[in-house]
Amino acid sequence: MAERLRSFEAFWPFYVSQHHHPTNRLCHFVGTTGVLLCLLGGVLVSSHVLLFAPIFGYGFAWIGHFFVERNRPATFEYPLWSLRGDFRMYSLMLQGRMWPEVQKAERLFPPG
Repeated sequence: MAERLRSFEAFWPFYVSQHHHPTNRLCHFVGTTGVLLCLLGGVLVSSHVLLFAPIFGYGFAWIGHFFVERNRPATFEYPLWSLRGDFRMYSLMLQGRMWPEVQKAERLFPPG
């Protein structure tokens, strides 16, 4: 992005455009699920389980970006908005409502 985005709502379509490939979105879904399970395990089992949360979150997401989507994760430039975007995308995927967001983003940021 040449111009710095100034709000999460302006960032969201860009974020979605960086997750065009369904396998990349699946990698994020698996990683976010792993993060949530680590948080739960940290509360129920041992705080040491929390150490695995970033490994799940970043590991799966970066596999999706570097090897599937072949792009640079937005978290490098927008770390907090990317985290918020991960959870928004996760929620929309759980609800089966992510595809319309992808279509909107593709109109603003065509893939390729």
